[in-house]
Amino acid sequence: MVVLAASIVSKSGKALVSRQFVDMSRSRVEGLLAAFPKLVGTGKQHTYVETENVPEYSPSLDEEGVCRAAFDLASAFDEAISLGNKENVTVAQVKQYCEMESHEEKLYKLVMQSKINETKDHMRKRVTEIEKSKIDRGKNEKAFGPLRPPNSFSDMSTKGTGLGGDPIFADLFAQKPKGLPSAPAPAPATSKVAGGMKLGKAKKTNQFLESLKAEGELISEDAQPTGIQSGPSSIPPSDPIAVAIEEKINVTVKKDGGIHNFDIQGTLALQVLNDTGGFIQLQIENQDLPGLSFKTHPYINKELFNSQKFVGAKDPNRPFPSGQNETPLVKWRIQELDESSLPLSVNCWPSVSGNETYVNIEYEASEMFDLHNVVISIPLPALRAAPSVRQIDGEWKYDSRNSVLEWSIILIDQSNRSGSMEFAVPASDPSTFFPISVGFSASSTFSDLKVTAVLPLREGRPPKFSQRIRLVTDNYIVI
Repeated sequence: MVVLAASIVSKSGKALVSRQFVDMSRSRVEGLLAAFPKLVGTGKQHTYVETENVPEYSPSLDEEGVCRAAFDLASAFDEAISLGNKENVTVAQVKQYCEMESHEEKLYKLVMQSKINETKDHMRKRVTEIEKSKIDRGKNEKAFGPLRPPNSFSDMSTKGTGLGGDPIFADLFAQKPKGLPSAPAPAPATSKVAGGMKLGKAKKTNQFLESLKAEGELISEDAQPTGIQSGPSSIPPSDPIAVAIEEKINVTVKKDGGIHNFDIQGTLALQVLNDTGGFIQLQIENQDLPGLSFKTHPYINKELFNSQKFVGAKDPNRPFPSGQNETPLVKWRIQELDESSLPLSVNCWPSVSGNETYVNIEYEASEMFDLHNVVISIPLPALRAAPSVRQIDGEWKYDSRNSVLEWSIILIDQSNRSGSMEFAVPASDPSTFFPISVGFSASSTFSDLKVTAVLPLREGRPPKFSQRIRLVTDNYIVI
């Protein structure tokens, strides 16, 4: 039997959508539709099906709704009938084919979204730094007159060997006035009005911050332009010297085994609170790993660092910069890592059975790290309801807007180095569940780099210091 055409007809007999599979004119199709009830004679078996759920691709069942979905309906006809012959496909398969999902497109969108998020994080950080810089500059100008604006250096380029080679770093290490205490916070402007004193008007909030807030981004309010601060942001750090050590993982793991790339990038940053506390050197130690390479800023004494693992300025008469901003001093990179060094391995096993796809996902964590706030994000096909989770070690959440299932484990330690989850969705192509994104943090690093001592360059006791060490994921996906 050959199907000549597939049509949707209104109750009044009007053809709304028609898809012919042989060369036929419109008048011919309309004539066949008008004569169809008469062609069904006695002694022949025929069936009429009337339901409120047909057609599935139309948002409403009136003439206007069917006409708006005419293209989708015609595409569905093409998937079910080819050259007049019925295709052996299910309704779920027709729906999947019409969605035209692409694994490469999903991967591209995931990479682009990661870059967008990274750019937004960088913009928010820069906005906060600029606001703090304006506040500090205002304090200095009122207390001591105009001073050169503070800067931070993040350029780890090796260009320039003299002290004048990098004006940004030269400003930071410029000799500061001796014996001058930190500038107190300026008193808020006041104006006399009837009935007492009234605080002056606050400056307008940065428009860029407002635009980020309008997009739903969380913006830190620790830089308040009025000089009156409240809450945790007004509490200064307890130690005069603070060190931040951070490593970021960038890895792409193949679902069938092996890795596409595996890279670790680390940074050591210093924060000095007092103006006179910058005359110091940092003693560090780290694990000797293959593929580990360091890069120091040109104004750091590279020979001293390579020979004795001391982080200090070339000119000992110039202190490290002070203020509320962290100053990166050393960067490093670890390469030549293999699959056995992964902190967390994730395996996904989708299998189709009838009209459903059963997905088994398991993780296995390395003994090297205890992982915190682990989130494994699995992309799903477009669903009308949440997936059916049959078994899980941890918690799950379904993001219907992005069609993503998030598997969360608060802590992975010796008690749960492995775990699994099983869920079911309507029949789907196995590639639909990739790429899988993984996120976590840890309180130790691959290089095991740490500051063991802070040594003063002038007389006095070694200052107290604190250090924050963490490992985070920058881009960790399974494709």
